Amino acid sequence: MAGTQGCSVTAPSGDSHVSHEASSIQSQPKVRLVSTGRASWYGPGFRGRKTASGEIFDDSKFTAAHKTLPLGTIAKVTNLSNGKSVKVEINDRGPYVDGRIIDLSHAAAHALGMVDRGVAHVEIEPVSDNSEGVNSINETSRHALEQ
Repeated sequence: MAGTQGCSVTAPSGDSHVSHEASSIQSQPKVRLVSTGRASWYGPGFRGRKTASGEIFDDSKFTAAHKTLPLGTIAKVTNLSNGKSVKVEINDRGPYVDGRIIDLSHAAAHALGMVDRGVAHVEIEPVSDNSEGVNSINETSRHALEQ
């Protein structure tokens, strides 16, 4: 309910009329859940396997596994040691290793500069529910890698 709504109240005698304006109801800003922790990346053994979303895992796309974010969520992942960021689509569940909060595709890990170390301390911020579509995210991210 946005905007101002009017409300009329009539006194019991019927001869006086009082009008009250309700104050505007401001919509609350969306709460963004930002989390930090250790990220890892999928090894080549997962290529071609079905993900929790039903799609086939492709390590050249900017995708990730997360335990609780809804499948299809687009999340911005930032490597806190070098400041590099990438947007990924959550299309799988995991990681299943204690102390890790996200598993990234090779392409996403490469863009974040974490392939050689295997793990990195990251910040994860959900940014959309995939209304842009994963193809535009992957094309934008792939273009950024080529720069």
